[in-house]
Amino acid sequence: MEEPTLAIIKNDPWLEPFAPAIEGRHQDALRKEAELTSEAGSLSAFANAHNYFGMHRTDDGWVFREWAPNATGITLVGDFSNWKETLRYQLSPIGNGVWEICLKADEIHHGDLYKMIVHWPGGNGERIPAYANRVVQDPDSHIFSAQVWSPDRPYRWKVNRFTPDTRPLLIYECHIGMAQEREGIGSYTEFRDKVLPRIVADGYTAIQIMAIQEHPYYGSFGYHVSSFFAASSRFGTPEDLKSLIDAAHKAGIAVIMDIVHSHAVKNEVEGLGRLDGSYDQYFYGDSRREHPAWDSLCFDYGKDEVLHFLLSNCKYWMEEYRFDGFRFDGVTSMLYYSHGLGESFGAYDDYYNGHQDTNAITYLTLANKLIHELNPKAITIAEEMSGMPGLAARITDGGMGFDYRMAMGIPDYWIKLLKEKKDEDWKPGSIYWELTNRRADEKTISYVESHDQALVGDKTVIFRLIDDQMYWHMMKDDDNMAVARGIALHKMVRLVTLSTINGGYLNFMGNEFGHPEWIDFPREGNGWSYKYARRQWDLVDRKELKYCWLNDFDNAMVHLVGDTFDFQALPIRKLWDKDDDQVLAFMRGDLVFVFNFHPDKSFTGYGILAPAGEYSTVLSTDNPAFGGNGNIDEEINHLTIHDPLYDDVEWLKLYIPSRTAMVLRRIKSPAARPKRALKAPAKKTAAKTATKKTTKK
Repeated sequence: MEEPTLAIIKNDPWLEPFAPAIEGRHQDALRKEAELTSEAGSLSAFANAHNYFGMHRTDDGWVFREWAPNATGITLVGDFSNWKETLRYQLSPIGNGVWEICLKADEIHHGDLYKMIVHWPGGNGERIPAYANRVVQDPDSHIFSAQVWSPDRPYRWKVNRFTPDTRPLLIYECHIGMAQEREGIGSYTEFRDKVLPRIVADGYTAIQIMAIQEHPYYGSFGYHVSSFFAASSRFGTPEDLKSLIDAAHKAGIAVIMDIVHSHAVKNEVEGLGRLDGSYDQYFYGDSRREHPAWDSLCFDYGKDEVLHFLLSNCKYWMEEYRFDGFRFDGVTSMLYYSHGLGESFGAYDDYYNGHQDTNAITYLTLANKLIHELNPKAITIAEEMSGMPGLAARITDGGMGFDYRMAMGIPDYWIKLLKEKKDEDWKPGSIYWELTNRRADEKTISYVESHDQALVGDKTVIFRLIDDQMYWHMMKDDDNMAVARGIALHKMVRLVTLSTINGGYLNFMGNEFGHPEWIDFPREGNGWSYKYARRQWDLVDRKELKYCWLNDFDNAMVHLVGDTFDFQALPIRKLWDKDDDQVLAFMRGDLVFVFNFHPDKSFTGYGILAPAGEYSTVLSTDNPAFGGNGNIDEEINHLTIHDPLYDDVEWLKLYIPSRTAMVLRRIKSPAARPKRALKAPAKKTAAKTATKKTTKK
């Protein structure tokens, strides 16, 4: 057998039997790149479809082009034609399925509404152009139309150079429309002025915005996209979105777009469904056309025109709106002919059994290469649950080039634990393994819950912990055991998840303070109500309520990790885990994280083997400011105690109350502290001696 050439195979001997498949996919991507760039010279030069197709101003007027190979005729209709087909606005075929029309400057104006009337063999219909960069919905008829968008004064960016802070990457996942307090749809401007300052104060370094691409059904959460080049007009104008991104950059916040290239809405009038009357223009024309679970259409990634469309879409959002990267939705669905449905993915064979979509894998690889060609500091994240090796490995190593993959097993683990295990059955060893079990060559985004866990039909972590007691016992002077338990575990679960990251951490807006309501968009079943499609910020702003405890703790832990440079890259060293006691301790850099998950057992003088030195407490879930009982004295420093049985570690003796966690920082090494502290007599008195000395000090 030949020696493998790709690093991902060399680094993982278990992949060697599948080397031909991995090498083959890698070569497929290289061949397709060479094919697509043979004339343009680079992917960036190739991905310019948006500058050619669609409506564009020229020096002496306008030009509009559309790719519609099955069409027999196309006419523009709109405000400029009184919505009637006229000869003047007929497009002409110019070859390769492309249609074109040139118009004088005074024939079309900024703000005009328009559509295409497309004719094909045996029929015709209204269509919105595939490359429309502005689509609006009539408030009365609810009909969507494209809108000419070419203001005389383009947006002037205030921040021209921005580099995301990814060491570590701390993501605040958000949805513009439901980010406001009132019942209704929020705007880009409201988010910029009211929500962004909260995120900055919270300590997050990036926002991941959902539902940017235009979508006809608001309740789809933005995942049934109709117009891929249009920023949703529900939330404001393109300039409003640019202003939001500009403000985020000014505040040091990266902006990641939740991009949907895994499928498209089935709508034919609003979307790409049958833009030129055919079934296979952008999508598969056979049984693979419709997604079996999502009621949507699946792109044919084997077509160069589809690659041109999607790659150009990535470039458009980066250049026009200056997004810092993308979270690619539904990657699992793209990777497999089965869309991952009904698959167990229990062994490596499952990733190399011939059921993988090589065309989709090629597209994802090229998309990542393009994005980082445009901006080497760009961020790409794959929402993928199968665990396919190499997804977040470098392309040169044989991977697909994502910077991160979502650690989707972590929220599933927490939900399963909360649903199926009693508190006394929680095993710290299992928790640690689940949070740290990942490929060494791939970075992940860890999270307790995203928007998925907040939707109607599911429950947020805080609601699983407290349930309806939240509605009656969240005043600070109201003692309630269920609420006390929920607040304690909410803090611990988040801290242990954040503190074990190897790439980044994600939180969905409002979950940091235990937002009590689920997400339910307006629909017929709820009377088209916006009651649950919003965030109740007043709950965390009211200091008499317990929500601010959770928010303040989230701020403290996020700032602690965020202020530790390259925290995500620090090796994790397990110091202690004892399932009988439900105690876990590990170290990263100079920080020691200690957890006691036991529901009712507190420990005095509990010994943990740690590097010798002096430790101070920098964070405690037991702090009264975070809703704790104040049993941990954070003013006392702790000196380790020598044990002749160990050479490189000593005993760190701590008081660990039940259901608490603390973070300590090593502030002095043995060489820097008084030698008398190393002289420990009997172990039982050593802890008291160390405490007295540090207290005196």
